[in-house]
Amino acid sequence: MLQERGGRWVVHGDPTEGALIVAARKAGLEAEVLNARLERIAEIPFSSERKLMSTVHNDTEQKERILAFTKGAPDVLLARCTHELVGDEIRSLTEERRAEILRRNEELAGEALRTLGVSFRVFPKKAMKQEDFDEDVEKDLVFLGLIGMIDPPRMEAKEAVARAMAAGVRPIMITGDHPKTATVIAAELGIPIHGEAVTGAELEKMPEDKLDRTVQEVSVYARVNPEHKLRIVKSLQRGGAIVAMTGDGVNDAPALKTADIGVAMGITGTDVSKEASDIVLADDNFATIVAAVEEGRAIFSNIRKFLRYLLSSNLGEVMIMFFGLLLADVIGLTEAGDNGLVLPLLATQILWINLISDGPPALALGVDPADPGIMKEPPRPREEGVITRSMWAGNLFTGAIMAVGTLLVLDASLPGGLIEGSGSLRYAQTMAFTTVVFFSLFVVFNARSDKQSAFIGMFSNKWLWGAVFLSILLQVMVVYIPFLQQAFSTVSLSPVDWLLCAAVASSVLWLRELSKIFVRAMEDKTKRDLT
Repeated sequence: MLQERGGRWVVHGDPTEGALIVAARKAGLEAEVLNARLERIAEIPFSSERKLMSTVHNDTEQKERILAFTKGAPDVLLARCTHELVGDEIRSLTEERRAEILRRNEELAGEALRTLGVSFRVFPKKAMKQEDFDEDVEKDLVFLGLIGMIDPPRMEAKEAVARAMAAGVRPIMITGDHPKTATVIAAELGIPIHGEAVTGAELEKMPEDKLDRTVQEVSVYARVNPEHKLRIVKSLQRGGAIVAMTGDGVNDAPALKTADIGVAMGITGTDVSKEASDIVLADDNFATIVAAVEEGRAIFSNIRKFLRYLLSSNLGEVMIMFFGLLLADVIGLTEAGDNGLVLPLLATQILWINLISDGPPALALGVDPADPGIMKEPPRPREEGVITRSMWAGNLFTGAIMAVGTLLVLDASLPGGLIEGSGSLRYAQTMAFTTVVFFSLFVVFNARSDKQSAFIGMFSNKWLWGAVFLSILLQVMVVYIPFLQQAFSTVSLSPVDWLLCAAVASSVLWLRELSKIFVRAMEDKTKRDLT
């Protein structure tokens, strides 16, 4: 259907049908006039097997006859034609003319045009009943001509294909168009072409083992029907690929349902295809799928950052409590206590760290902007979990640094132990408490990546910096406000004490930076060895 909006005509519905209506309007044919003369009395709907569609009409100007019009794939349609219309004369369709028409069809397809053949057939009205109108109508046709139309790729489609390929996503074109049309459009979009497009007829003859090899190399398929799409999806899955399938027709439903991710077209898609899909694409735009992949990767990355931060901080606290009790005699905790058992941190202090100091930075990581190179990384393996071995290694390393640094500060604040100090138990616990908070605030920057330096994009998340300053402010309040001192068993600290806690806590940043440099160097070496 055509609608005028703001001085421009807009097509609603199937774009091919819209193009035909536009062509008819340009030729001076009005739908109202045609409908008034040619009353539609039957329809043989399009099927991907026949690749044809026909309508049957009464002719109000010549009431003794019935007209059938058929459109479809030119090579299929031409095989059902016995005559052609030249001017007002109907002539027999010779083999030379068939070859010429097919050659012209190839030329149009080579110009990236989608081609349709159109034909008609006349029936005596008295000889036909409505129940007789079936696929038999589509034979002994009179060929009318070829229609070439172009469905140009959107401006952003080529860039989207390039971004998808850089991200390790392999775009595959599966279309019902002519192989040459598919090949030309694929080349325009930047989809790799290995030779020519594989056709549905070729897929029909392929055994499973050959098909599995073919889908690993070929990215363009033409003149296919929905059954072929389903075979391609299953073959890709057998090869270990995670398959996202787009479709809009009723017959696409099996392939959409079988794919790991079914994506239906929101504008041109049928209700059946939408029901069978996992996602409905509101704008029918491939670039939106690529944008969704990027957004999904960013969300997953932020989930990992959140987990990396909380796990490493909590592991550090567990190690502090465990080794603080285990090494109480060594670090002077036993001497400081009245009953021989003293905790490095009090329960209220641990709760403060977990709920108040760690909370705001952890939430801020959830809105961390996507890494600039996130779409240049390969997809993660299917079997890979949210927390990987490298993440566990990094978390344990971070936790160990936190434990060693905090216990050394605790030791240095108490009489006796490895490092001689002169403070009270309450002072030493306040120093350890403050050091753990600072450790957590330095760890949050390390938590943004297991490999990338914390200094890359360090100021890109304003919420993170706001959360860090908020946590520092809250810690200052706990240390200096009298009623909070009583609640959390803290004492006031001098500026030198604050600097010492911050300096020791910063060690986690520098040591993790060194470990990341080592990891990147090992990865680069592995890549060089492979090449």
